[in-house]
Amino acid sequence: MRLITIFLTLISLSSLAQKSTIYCIGDSTMANKVKPEENPERGWGQMLPLFFNDNIIIDNRAVNGRSTKSYIDEKRWEAIYKILKPGDYVFIQFGHNDAKEKDSLRYTNPHTAYRHNLIRFVTETKENGATPIIFSSVARRNFNENGVLISTHGDYTLEARLVAQEFNVPFIDMEYYSELLEQSYGPDKSKQLHLHFKVGEIPYYKEEKADDTHFSVKGATEIAKIAVEQLTKSKLDLVRYIKK
Repeated sequence: MRLITIFLTLISLSSLAQKSTIYCIGDSTMANKVKPEENPERGWGQMLPLFFNDNIIIDNRAVNGRSTKSYIDEKRWEAIYKILKPGDYVFIQFGHNDAKEKDSLRYTNPHTAYRHNLIRFVTETKENGATPIIFSSVARRNFNENGVLISTHGDYTLEARLVAQEFNVPFIDMEYYSELLEQSYGPDKSKQLHLHFKVGEIPYYKEEKADDTHFSVKGATEIAKIAVEQLTKSKLDLVRYIKK
């Protein structure tokens, strides 16, 4: 009986080892959040398991506050590169923190360092037989006094698109589709997608919260849904893991 149990366990472990994995690399807009039972904030990568079946593993390695530079410097990318295997996928989304001009540990010039860091993610992913997918940064809720949504990403989303085109990898224009989402809600209701709470409204926050970059459960779910909808239109094998 014990031999049978051991045999079944080995089969189970072998099956798990063969499963494809989606690795998410990016910043706080994608990352898993601490204390989800208390914390109303979510990253859109955190919501992806809602949309995929159990035949693929989702390993969200996105981290708050990281740029392409700091993600590489902290050897977070190296840790993924060492274990990538054929059939895996890497979802790449950086830009928010690469634009931090006053922070030498994170800032990258969009046309030089940022571009070359994206190229590194792409080429090293391909080296291991895995599939890179570049996602442009999601839009901030940045409406002007006339109700027009203004981009805050400069040339970072452009460079993400150009790298994807040059290296023939899938590109998901998350800035565009998240702009449409924000605009569909409008200047006021779009607060529901983010973190806007009065004092005492949410026990997790001791003070008033007005965050137009990060997402609520509702916002992160909508963003994840957009990502999955766009992936569904691709010819990637990944589509077979998406729940119908």
